[in-house]
Amino acid sequence: MKITPSKTERIHSLDSLRAIMMLLGLVIHSAITYGVIDYGRVWSIKDPNVAHLSNDFIISFIHAFRMQIFFVVAGFFGAMLFYERKPLKMVKNRVERILYPFLVFVLFLWPTIVFAFSYTRFVFAGNTNAFNETIGIFSNLLVLIPASTFHLWFLYYLVLITFASVILGFAFKKLPSASNSISKAFSSILQKPLLRIVILGSITAIVYFIMGTPSVATSNSFIPDFNTFIYYFAFYIIGWVLFKSKHLLESFMKHDWINTALAIIMFSIFFFMQSIISYELKIIFKSIMVWFFIFGITGLFIRYTSNHSARMRYISDSSYWVYLVHLTFTAFIPAFIKDWAIPSTLKMLIVLLTTGVICFVSYHYLVRATFIGRFLNGRKYSRKISDIKPTAPIKTQVVLDK
Repeated sequence: MKITPSKTERIHSLDSLRAIMMLLGLVIHSAITYGVIDYGRVWSIKDPNVAHLSNDFIISFIHAFRMQIFFVVAGFFGAMLFYERKPLKMVKNRVERILYPFLVFVLFLWPTIVFAFSYTRFVFAGNTNAFNETIGIFSNLLVLIPASTFHLWFLYYLVLITFASVILGFAFKKLPSASNSISKAFSSILQKPLLRIVILGSITAIVYFIMGTPSVATSNSFIPDFNTFIYYFAFYIIGWVLFKSKHLLESFMKHDWINTALAIIMFSIFFFMQSIISYELKIIFKSIMVWFFIFGITGLFIRYTSNHSARMRYISDSSYWVYLVHLTFTAFIPAFIKDWAIPSTLKMLIVLLTTGVICFVSYHYLVRATFIGRFLNGRKYSRKISDIKPTAPIKTQVVLDK
């Protein structure tokens, strides 16, 4: 008799966490137009009438944990596909769900992004013929060729990191004793709340020192950037190793509120005092802070979103589309409210809510039950939230040897 291991049931908390981290991109791109800090070519539009440091605080706060958590979760699910669906199926899945959407949307979204940013720049500059000026840009057809990966940079690096992790996965399959030792050590570390912060924070600090910088200016160039790759690769691999210790996910709930509170306090201190903090201290500070965020926020999601929720499942399903198409609207809408005599934060909320409504409505009617939904999520879904049912548990199969 042999036992065929059961596959991991749907982990609702990590699904929800991944979706919310993705959707926080809408908050960042809604706030950045109204910040005080000059973000240069990364974000070339700035409302000339209102700006406030609170918007920069929001942007920096989300940046302190968002993509780090996303890549940890991506690594976890990558390992699940690798070990439970087998490597070739995992590669096929990642090509279909990540590479193909990246190639399609980087081409189709680029003209809309060029139009949105150009039009808003002209409006902010006081140009009374902004629309015609913007249309004139497209007289040169070369403008239709993507010049960067823009907000899809994370898909670009996720593809690179995924294939690098597959190579490592094959290598460690040939070294089972080393793989088991790493898993055991990692499991032991996870169960000690202070030690896990120190050890994982030390790994992050080492990565910072290798990069030679206390911050990562995320690259949206088609030429791979070493710092962007190595930084997020480290979080992805930790998520990959975490899969082997998935039975300890509930340990993230231990001190989750305390970890989150400490992370927020550390971030607030860092945000207002970073100009007087030394290079080495910045690295140590940020390396510890990010893991307080990761354990705190992940723990909260495990605590409060581990059960099936039809609404949360709908949000998770929609998050991919919403993130892909939102950037055009967050760059375009500010042009129409430029002269509104309201605070910058209220403008930011208008951009955020309007963008969210457009993106979610378009998902519901144009994507969820169509071929686009199949392309992004692997299948079409019913538009009725009431049709979203819990996934039936997969039982361990017992096979009798003849």
